[in-house]
Amino acid sequence: MPSWFESKLPRISGRECVKALSKIGFYVKRQEASHIVLRRDEPFSQFVVPDHQELHKGTLRAIIRDADLSVDEFIQLL
Repeated sequence: MPSWFESKLPRISGRECVKALSKIGFYVKRQEASHIVLRRDEPFSQFVVPDHQELHKGTLRAIIRDADLSVDEFIQLL
């Protein structure tokens, strides 16, 4: 993967990620310790977002993929 591709990812917290995804229908189903379980009913999708000060790039990339978004689409939600 080219280095420019990695640098497009923003440095955000878990809470900022949850706030952005709530704009497209995700909601907090539950929170267990430092992990927030997000869910969307239509189309169904559920995954975990760590409640950390800064999400690791790989973790954020996986969350974006699980939400069925492109990096650009996700950045527009911020």
